[in-house]
Amino acid sequence: MRILVGYTPAPEGVAALDFAVAHAKLTDAHLTVLNTGKNGDYSDPVFATSQDIDALEAELDKSGLQYEIRRPNDGLSATDSILGIAEETGADLLVIGLRKRSAVGKLITGSTAQAVLLNSPVPVICVPANAKTG
Repeated sequence: MRILVGYTPAPEGVAALDFAVAHAKLTDAHLTVLNTGKNGDYSDPVFATSQDIDALEAELDKSGLQYEIRRPNDGLSATDSILGIAEETGADLLVIGLRKRSAVGKLITGSTAQAVLLNSPVPVICVPANAKTG
């Protein structure tokens, strides 16, 4: 099994990662962690810092899982990156985090989660920021 998780250094990204790690351990799955900024922009606040990635690698090394971390900066939207890498890696499952937004906020900025849900060819698990996984 192959799991792709969308990761940001925010509560919803951490919750998605925690869920994906726990599920990968249960199923002996390979884990791909994807962190991308808006349109692949390294300066976007959701693009993890090198310290965030170092901590993430240390945590994943301790987990014993097979994993890779992807940080594309190709200018693609987060949705296109998630769906493209899911296809490229042969992901069987996508895990994404959800944050609470107002209806107006969704209308103005769109929703990556909604676009992934509507366009994914594989099952998607959406994890809220306050989820408890262990």
